[in-house]
Amino acid sequence: MILDPEELEAAGAPARAEIAAATTLGPAHLTVAELDRSVAYYESQVGLESLSTENGSAALGAGGRELLVLTEERGAAPSDGHTGLYHFALLVPERTDLARWLAHAARDGVQLTGMSDHFVSEALYLRDPDGHGIEIYWDRPRETWEGQVDERMTSFPLDFNDLLSSNPEGRDAPFEKLAGGTIMGHFHLKVAEIDPTVAFYRDVLGFALMASLGPMAAFLSAGGYHHHLGANTWESRGATPPPPGSAALRHATIVVPDAEELDRVLGRVADAGLETAETPHGELVRDPSGNGLVLTTA
Repeated sequence: MILDPEELEAAGAPARAEIAAATTLGPAHLTVAELDRSVAYYESQVGLESLSTENGSAALGAGGRELLVLTEERGAAPSDGHTGLYHFALLVPERTDLARWLAHAARDGVQLTGMSDHFVSEALYLRDPDGHGIEIYWDRPRETWEGQVDERMTSFPLDFNDLLSSNPEGRDAPFEKLAGGTIMGHFHLKVAEIDPTVAFYRDVLGFALMASLGPMAAFLSAGGYHHHLGANTWESRGATPPPPGSAALRHATIVVPDAEELDRVLGRVADAGLETAETPHGELVRDPSGNGLVLTTA
């Protein structure tokens, strides 16, 4: 089993943010090569439920909440070697929800790429048929890690058996779908360089830098969370964005609490000389590595 590179120990950084503490994340929008194949994967393997399908796109989610939008581009090739999505992370409400999902993966042959205990959370990793990275995780109670992210967020091998034993229904409990309270917990992006990335997400958008791994990775958040955004150069140092026709991140979604906060954030974007584009989903801006972000309101 391959451990996720987040196992590297993080060094501390000041946690000062300008973006509203109530900022959250919305759906990941991805390009896929075969829509039917991807929808089947996310339903049967991940446990998302289909919400709508139209015009070559499908929306999936949990508990009626939209978490993922897939758009088909026939023949799209994986975007390895470029900037883009490292993984999107689905946060389940309880440890038992993660245990139930892990039992399903073990029983039904879902292929994992990693399992890690990050101190702040326990996490499982996998990849979809187009190579898009996925994390499914639960957070330990905030009081156990708040104020310690810079010192303690790391990775240890996940105690597989201990996690499974936390499910009172046992290892053979049926699994149909992810818990209804599942949300988008964080996005982790592949970037070309860390310093410009931090300057954009911290100084322009206003997220706090919670921890960093020198020139290799950074973790940022709103409201003191351990991280809403991760960025790394492990596979993408100096890389360019994926070319047209790639199975890649179309955009991640950042949700601020109201129009007033959106105006403040967009004002900082404009002051930085960055362009935005209006889309049906919100205002699109790109980070220094070309990763698309849509800013919208709750």
